[in-house]
Amino acid sequence: MLFLASDALIKQIPRLLGPGLSKAGKFPTPISHQEDLSNKVTDVKSTIKFQLKKVLCLAVAVGHIDMNEDQLLANTMMSINFLVSLLKKNWQNVGSLHLKSTMGKPRVIL
Repeated sequence: MLFLASDALIKQIPRLLGPGLSKAGKFPTPISHQEDLSNKVTDVKSTIKFQLKKVLCLAVAVGHIDMNEDQLLANTMMSINFLVSLLKKNWQNVGSLHLKSTMGKPRVIL
């Protein structure tokens, strides 16, 4: 679920709703009146967020059923490389990588 809010409303949201949205990671994305709403929704939907809480295991969605193998491979490689670039010691921090579909068995790729 995602939330979009105009620039004018963004300033009022913390006062009205409190810190609950920020803690849940659902704070609205700002959108201006000049931006096309459908393009902004597509952009926000196709963005992934990496966040580690108290566990050292991370799960990320990299595709959907309508994508072909080349698109899935490109998304997987892009997300892995981006994640590794965020880590302090790059590949030294990665223990193993598993690829899994929703109902399929996990496959070890590293």
